[in-house]
Amino acid sequence: MIPYGRQDINQADIDAVIEILKSDFLTQGPKVPLFEKTVADYVGSDHAVAVNSATSALHIACLALGLGPGDWLWTSPITFVASANCGLYCGAQVDFVDIDPRTYNLCAKELEKKLITAKQNGTLPKVVIPVHFSGQSCDMQAIHALSKRYGFKIIEDASHAIGGKYKKEPIGNCRYSDITVFSFHPVKIITTAEGGMAMTNNPQLAEKMQLYRSHGITRDPSFMTHEPDGSWYYQQIELGYNYRMTELQAALGISQMQRLDGFITQRHKLAQRYNELLADLPITLPWQHVDSDSSWHLYVICSGQVKVATDL
Repeated sequence: MIPYGRQDINQADIDAVIEILKSDFLTQGPKVPLFEKTVADYVGSDHAVAVNSATSALHIACLALGLGPGDWLWTSPITFVASANCGLYCGAQVDFVDIDPRTYNLCAKELEKKLITAKQNGTLPKVVIPVHFSGQSCDMQAIHALSKRYGFKIIEDASHAIGGKYKKEPIGNCRYSDITVFSFHPVKIITTAEGGMAMTNNPQLAEKMQLYRSHGITRDPSFMTHEPDGSWYYQQIELGYNYRMTELQAALGISQMQRLDGFITQRHKLAQRYNELLADLPITLPWQHVDSDSSWHLYVICSGQVKVATDL
């Protein structure tokens, strides 16, 4: 049986992890900040918060944006459960926006229709999570424009999409969103075994997510209720979680990032090969928007021919 996905681990990856096993820090050391900087520099975001999974990243992103009971979170119905569950974790209600049948992404036109109705009913969402399904970006410029009109925040679920581009810029730069989330599960484009990361250009959101990932604890005196008693002193100022990434995971991630461009190039070659070999079959091949440069996490076909409305 052909596996759904499999990690690509080379000797450099193995050596990077072994180096950490021989070092002073297995967790809360220098590799996690270095991994965060490596990814942030690659995608062009100001801040990055590494965690133990993309699910955790989605959760702390929702918390940082103030999602809670009485609020609504909207997302795509074609996604992993975490894109919706993160709203339930916060006590919010969850609803779904229909997809564009060409890209299988959350459809901006359907989102606008739903927002018009929700405004009339007093049920506008606080957070919308567009999912970049299979590695192709949603129409983020249109979704961002709607967020300004209707007052919702945007978390890009880019779990499939590291290495992809939208309007010739890296997915993850948060130009059209408040926060972007990546996944580093073994079936994804790069891996840290398990792991995720939240990107943002907002320093306040970054600070909140850093707190939420580590028990709500801080060693920064500026956040404390009184002067610290010593260098060892810390305070819990929020109810947080243990969502930290380990040094071993970060070291593997740093090593994998060195090959990300090569992984993407190979995926593009495979997608083109599939296009050529499957062209004459009675199936619908993946459609790519002109503004999108997919990371090709998945190559999705549809059995039979799909009829698409011309006004989409």
